[in-house]
This record gives sequence, C-alpha cells and structure tokens, in this order.
Amino acid sequence: MVEVAVSVKRTVRVLLSIALLAATSAVWANEVRIKQIARVAGVRENPLTGYGLVFGLSGSGDSMRNRATLQSVANTLRNFGVNVTEDELASRNVAAVIVTAKLPAFAEPGQLLDVQVSSAGDARSLTGGTLMLTPLYGPDDRLYAIAQGAISVGGYQFEGLTASVQKNHPTVGWIPSGATVEQGSPLGVAGDGRSLSILLNHPDFTNATRVANAIRAGIPNVEVRAEHAGKVTVSYPVQPISLVAEIARLENLTIQQQRMARVVVNERTGTVVAGGDVRLGPVSISHGDLKVEISTEFAVSQPNGVLLRPSPNIASVVVPSTRIGVEEEQAPLVSVKEGATVAELITALRAIHLSTRDVIAVLQSIKAAGALDGELVIQ
Repeated sequence: MVEVAVSVKRTVRVLLSIALLAATSAVWANEVRIKQIARVAGVRENPLTGYGLVFGLSGSGDSMRNRATLQSVANTLRNFGVNVTEDELASRNVAAVIVTAKLPAFAEPGQLLDVQVSSAGDARSLTGGTLMLTPLYGPDDRLYAIAQGAISVGGYQFEGLTASVQKNHPTVGWIPSGATVEQGSPLGVAGDGRSLSILLNHPDFTNATRVANAIRAGIPNVEVRAEHAGKVTVSYPVQPISLVAEIARLENLTIQQQRMARVVVNERTGTVVAGGDVRLGPVSISHGDLKVEISTEFAVSQPNGVLLRPSPNIASVVVPSTRIGVEEEQAPLVSVKEGATVAELITALRAIHLSTRDVIAVLQSIKAAGALDGELVIQ
C-alpha cells in the first residue's frame, strides 16, 4: 500500500508539472520583447536611388530605340577619352538600369549594402551583366553610397527564331554587398537626450498601454506616458550616461501582446490566411449549384411526293428543335458552432468539395452576416 501511495503521489506530481509547463508555455508563446513590435523614434532605414549602366550583356540589352541609353553610353565612353556619337553605337550589350538600396540607421562609411538593379529600357535580360560605378543618392540629393559589381539574376530568357523560354524576371537582379557607404546615415535617435519615444509598428491602444506599464515596472524613476495608440514617451529625470544602454534595457522588456483578429484573403492567388484567435459565431452555410444545359438541333422539312409545277409557297424548311435540361444539385449544409476557428470552417468547407474561390465567397458572406469575430482584409 505504501508503494502504491508513493507511486500515485509521483504520478500526481508529474501531471502537475506537465500542466504547469503547458500553462507557462502558453503564456510565453504570447510574450514578445518591445524591440519586436516597436522601434525608437528616429531609427529607420533610408532609401537610396541611382541611375547606371550594365555592360557585358550578350545581345539582350537595350535596343537603338532607347536614345537615353545611347546617350549615356556615349557620355561614359567620353569620360574615358573615347569620343563617339550616338549614331555610331549599335550594340545591344548595354542596358540602362535603376539601382536601389536601403541605408540602415547608424550606417558608417565603408559599410557594405545589398543593391537591386532593375532595367529601365527594353532590355530582355540582365544575365551575365556587370554594373558600372553608380552613385546612389538619398531623398536630400546627397551622395551616400557607390554601387558596382556583377549582377545575380534569378531567372533566364532564351530566344530562337520562332520560340522563346523565360523563367522568373530576368530584367531584375541583385548585387550582394554591391554598394559601399560613403557618408553616414543622417538620422539618429530623436530627442534631446533626456527623453525618447517608442513607436509601435502596428498602433494599438492596448499594446501601447502594456508597453508603458512594462517600462514603469522595469525601469523605475522614469516618467512614462502613452501619447496615443502608436507612441509611448519615456522621460528621464537626468540625462543618462549611456543612452545606448538605456535603449537596450527598454527594447528587451517583454509584454503580453494582444494580436489583431484578422483574416487576410488574396483573391488573385486564392490564398486565405487567418490568425489562430479569429473565432466564428453560430452560422449555417448552404452551398449548391444549378446547371442549365440548352441544346438546339436543326432538321429539314420537305413536302411529300413529287410535285409538278409547285406553288412558290411550297419549299424545304429548316426547323430548329431546342431541348432544355435543368439539373439542380442538392445543397449541402454546413453548421459551425460558436467559438469555432476559421481553420475548422475551411476544413468543413473542403469536406463538401468547395474550391478556394468558393471559400473566399463564403468568408465574405459570413463577415456580412456578422458571424466573423475579426477583421476581413481583401487584397
């Protein structure tokens, strides 16, 4: 009896431990650090843009119709001491491109950036090309980086006399680490050194309040105020010795994030993505098809016997015969209990052989009926 009692106690302890771990995991699953849902005001990327030329294409570059490309090639060769005119250029081994990149916050000279190269003319492919030295400018028209290098294209295009084969988009390519920063990022942490702002990536009043409460609990002696759904202001009594260390403390605090109940539908691709916390009210769905088939046959009606000198009103007549068939399938009925998820609904709809397009139409109707406890986003 003693061994049985000890065994029962151990079993109970194991079950309690498993339940405690499951509850803890459920809580941790919804915990996020502030850095994952927000950023410090002033810390952001900056777009860079430039115009350049890609050389070394195997006859897949811009045609002679692109006068801008011919002029750019002539100007480039002129910088190397080669004097040619636009009319003397007839090669399709060059393409005019637009080069884009993103300058990260706190970037310093010498840092390498990835760049994207996109054709600006009628080039068929950038495969095998090399981007010549291209300056990249910011929105303030100042030079921040210089790009150059071999282009990596995730596609191809081959043409023959009567056929062509293409994969993906060969007129867009990447140059990994293809740009070098020449001037540091002009933006930094916004504020006077004694205060800073936390900006939520997706404004939400509940999450903003929870961020403010987490900062008050984690960093005492600071004034925290949630300005609105997307901004929390933190003010220090005296200027911190290390603002970087303070920001690191802030962004590593955790909160219980309240996620948006949202269903995203892409009608072009037939994709339906729903969050796990999207629930449905009690709803019944009926779906059926009505098929109508109309067929017409034509027969020739001729007078009987042999007629001598027949009347002009006697002649062969084409007589149409139309048949209409109506077939109405029995409409299957799907009932969903209150609290069911969108995943359970889609599984039930798939069971009655509904296509993705029909599922999207059903979701739209459920939202219109007020049985979808969440936001429906149509892309």
